[in-house]
Amino acid sequence: MVRVRLKVEIGADSDNWLAGVSTDFSDAEFKILTSQPVDDGVLELIEVTTSDRDAIVRRFDDAPEVRSYEVLHSDDEMVLVQLVFPMPSTYEARRSIGILPRFPIIIRDGWASGEQTTSQEQLSELTTELATAHIPYEILSLTQSYDSNGLLTERQREVIAEAVERGYYDSPRGCTLVELAETLGVNQSAASGVLHRAEGRIIKEFIS
Repeated sequence: MVRVRLKVEIGADSDNWLAGVSTDFSDAEFKILTSQPVDDGVLELIEVTTSDRDAIVRRFDDAPEVRSYEVLHSDDEMVLVQLVFPMPSTYEARRSIGILPRFPIIIRDGWASGEQTTSQEQLSELTTELATAHIPYEILSLTQSYDSNGLLTERQREVIAEAVERGYYDSPRGCTLVELAETLGVNQSAASGVLHRAEGRIIKEFIS
């Protein structure tokens, strides 16, 4: 699995109404707190940090794209609004390949950024979808994560965990191989064999 922070120019997506709003109010930050598909589009809860609160609310009121909206809270610097509008193609692209967005998603001046965890294959599919739709994007960060559940056997995990806890891998060592074997209730040769096989798997996975 990979954890990716992705930035997408939704301003290039002509069917994304919110992109146009964020471009018109380029100093405002639109934070999507939650989003879900509904029968007539997508329902989103959005926190807008802005000094143009009244102008933005009027934009919600006047836009034919907004099918319904409700201001849940407002003050001098922020407005919290729940609204329904047509589903953008970027949202549909993510849904079609099984990538669910991780909130919050930040929209500023036509660009949306957020973090999500997915497989390398799904990320490749998403970027291909974006490229096909001529939607500019940037990968801000990419971190590989590993599922260790299938990497080691239960016994290997037990021995490695005990070795780490007792400082076997510290420098200087917190315990010797003999002492570790005594703690595990096995002879030195057995402890060495389990450690060697586990270490080999970990190193090969890291290199790959």
